Amino acid sequence: MRIHILGICGTFMGGLAQILKESGHFISGSDIQFYPPMSNHLENLDVEMIKGYSSESLPEADLYVIGNALSRGNECVEYILNNNLPFKSGPEMLGEILKTRKVLAVSGTHGKTTTSYMLAHIFLHQGKDIGFLVGGISDNFKGSASLGTDKIFVIEADEYDSAFFDKRSKFIHYSPSTVVINNIEFDHADIFHDLNDIKRQFHHLMKIIPSSGNVIFFEDDKNSNEVIKMGVWCNLISINGNDIKINFHSRELINKDNTFSLNNLPLIGEHNFKNYISAILAAEANGISIEDSLESLETFEGVKRRLENRGKYAGIQIYDDFAHHPTAIEFSSDAIRSQFPSKKILGLVELGSNTMSGGSHGLSLVDSARSLDHVIWLDHQNVLSEKKEISTSKNIDDFIESAKIAAQDYDVILLMTNRDSSKILNPITTYLEKK
Repeated sequence: MRIHILGICGTFMGGLAQILKESGHFISGSDIQFYPPMSNHLENLDVEMIKGYSSESLPEADLYVIGNALSRGNECVEYILNNNLPFKSGPEMLGEILKTRKVLAVSGTHGKTTTSYMLAHIFLHQGKDIGFLVGGISDNFKGSASLGTDKIFVIEADEYDSAFFDKRSKFIHYSPSTVVINNIEFDHADIFHDLNDIKRQFHHLMKIIPSSGNVIFFEDDKNSNEVIKMGVWCNLISINGNDIKINFHSRELINKDNTFSLNNLPLIGEHNFKNYISAILAAEANGISIEDSLESLETFEGVKRRLENRGKYAGIQIYDDFAHHPTAIEFSSDAIRSQFPSKKILGLVELGSNTMSGGSHGLSLVDSARSLDHVIWLDHQNVLSEKKEISTSKNIDDFIESAKIAAQDYDVILLMTNRDSSKILNPITTYLEKK
């Protein structure tokens, strides 16, 4: 079958392209712009790439897969609708492929990408050729997706909507047998009115898990707990419940009468400790012992742009993080502070997500970085204007200049943005190298 993907450069759609290619289909795709690493990845897959959404450049295909970045008014979308051509959303297309697989879905506001890679790494390290699709890049993996030959398929399960014509969360399409809920908070203010909207989508997900399946969740996460109380019809694995306890300070997992140490695992921060726990328990629920998972995770190197150490410049250690939410900012700030308790740490934070830049989190943003010595905020929409005592810039050039001036007084710089971090990091590191 010839399948043409509209919006192919997104991490999900690029991963879907690889899985469809491995399934034997001929794949082409359109996007506004193609840039590394996805453009290189698609070239290696021998995917025909078409720049722009002109209907004249739209190739003939048996099926069109439309990404959720596209909407009515897009020239290709209008052409497909006017000519009654067959189309589907990306999640629906993937869901059809996964009907014969045992799907392990990792969900939640924070930690999806890292936990998904951890879980996939465990199975692969244990010799199982599983399939996976994850929205990020890890040095442990050649790509972000693979069809695999094993029955198990690990997927990062996003609560974002599927397409302009399908407002259900993506994860509804995957029919998982095991679901991890790392946490639930308000996010994606562009599509959800409030937290209850998000909980409702998670409740719909709970409804389709088979009775032989599993839900792994943190009982002390209030919103996750409320979703569970709305109804679950499968096996519950409750972290910090009756049988399973965790201790971050000693980095231990207590499962019934057995205690397991995570002190040999490399990633820092309480959030990564919890990600480890979720992955270990999901693997155990699907046949991998905790001891084997711990051995596998010792070789897991993490995910690009998740507290990624970018090196030392002019004696200043630089970290790059994807933080897209106040809680993520707090997680990453606390992790860096615990790693460098006596160092001076400068935070550079871009309010990049729709939710943060739109002001949905209010001034709680400022408090989320309290572990750092000083923070400069890139505030495009001026949502922090009421806080006169903090340092803000409204455009990226001023933000970078302020960072250059401040940098020399600090030992560690932590950049947090869910946009292209290279536009900020490259000029700063070049400046520091000259120093």
